[in-house]
Formats: sequence, C-alpha cells, structure tokens
Amino acid sequence: MGIGTGRMASVLRGGCMLATVALLAACTRHGQEGYARYRTNCGICHHGGEGMKGEIPPVSGRVDKIAATPEGKQYLMHVLLNGLNGPLQIDGVRYNFSMPPFRAHLSDAEIASILSYLATRGDTRPVPVFTPEEVAAERAHPLTTTMVAEERRRLDAIHPLP
Repeated sequence: MGIGTGRMASVLRGGCMLATVALLAACTRHGQEGYARYRTNCGICHHGGEGMKGEIPPVSGRVDKIAATPEGKQYLMHVLLNGLNGPLQIDGVRYNFSMPPFRAHLSDAEIASILSYLATRGDTRPVPVFTPEEVAAERAHPLTTTMVAEERRRLDAIHPLP
C-alpha cells in the first residue's frame, strides 16, 4: 500500500519542521558559545562590540560586512590568530591600537565561534559562518601583526572595509 499524497505532504512538513528546530537549536547553542568566548576574550577591550572612539574599533555591524567576501573572512581569521596593530581609519575615525594575537590562547573552534557570533551582530543575510576547519587552515600560516595590517590595507583598496 502506498502513502496518499496528503499524508506524504504532512510527513514532509513534519520532517522539515523537525530539521528547522534542530538547526535553530544548533545556531542558538553556537551563538551562546560564541558570545561567551567573545565576552571573556574580546568584550572588555571592544566594550561589548561598540569599541571606544579613537582607541578601540567597534566590531558590531562590521564583521558580517567584512566576512561577505572570502578575502574578508580570511583577514578576520588572521586578525584573531595573529593580532593587529593600528593605525586604522573606520567611518572617518582614526584608531591607533594594538590587538594581541589569540593563536596560543584560543582553539580553532573558539575562534570560529567568536567570529560567527560577531557576524550575527550585523545585517548581512545569510549570516557568514566560520568553521574550525577554516581557522585551522589559516593557523597553519602564521603572520606578523605588520603583515595583517598590510593585508587590511590591500583589502581596503579592493573592497573598502567598514
């Protein structure tokens, strides 16, 4: 005996709903992990994401835009892994700061969760997601903070960074 069309549609809807609930639960869990790691490792300097004008750049509403290109995603991973020294200009405000590298302190999964969480703090849809595998690939090629700053200048010339 076959299953009727109405019953089949009902089964498919139920399956889709279960998959959606599972995906939302995973995203929420990932977001909570990313927020906890961000708060512990980054939030004190970046003041909850808003930064401090002229001293510490904001990250809210920027990470998602930078991560919209493959080069931007790579750059953001380089920043967390290797650190970054100013000066930089963001929305007409000059920042001269020094961000330490987190290469020795955070795992690939922790860095991926922080960047994925920060990407949710913007308007880009779909939200860029970082994976531990992507971070591991970048970790294999250490850079100096000067090299990361130069990468930022090159990127900014190609895709103006927010």
